Amino acid sequence: MNVVVFDLETTGLSPERDGIVEIGAVRIVDGRVDESQKFETLVRPTTESGSTLQIPWRAQQVHGISDAMVRSAPTIAQALPDFLAFVGESPVVAHNAPFDNGFVRVAARRAGLTWAPPTEYCTVQLSRRAFPRERAHNLGVLAERLNLTFAEGGRHRSFGDVQVTAQAFVQLMERLKVGSR
Repeated sequence: MNVVVFDLETTGLSPERDGIVEIGAVRIVDGRVDESQKFETLVRPTTESGSTLQIPWRAQQVHGISDAMVRSAPTIAQALPDFLAFVGESPVVAHNAPFDNGFVRVAARRAGLTWAPPTEYCTVQLSRRAFPRERAHNLGVLAERLNLTFAEGGRHRSFGDVQVTAQAFVQLMERLKVGSR
């Protein structure tokens, strides 16, 4: 099992109107989370035309990332090539994968790049398969269900969420007896 687990923090819910403010990723190598192979960066969000996008108060309340924190961060056009190089040809994993993959696809298209991982795993979908009688499958509930804990201050920050998502992915794949390349 060799994959890249990633998570984004954004200014909102629309890949077309909102921007990425943080990217976190870690590799799972041979079924083990390898935190020595990680990617982590704040991102200065921009509009399609390249002007700076303000982080709405409501989004700041979720992830704690402010305009001041991203003022000197790279834009997505600057950060994305490094993230894509980190992922390479690896399958990817995200919690609520359609959300994160949608943002990366739009950002890649705008930058003239391509986001086309060979396989995309979603830990929400895996959780639904592993726990079909449960109604809630958000990351906090899944972490609790699998006895995983977030690093202090890590919840709703990309790398903190990635750490738990990666551990959850390993456990879910074992529970479902699913192999990946």
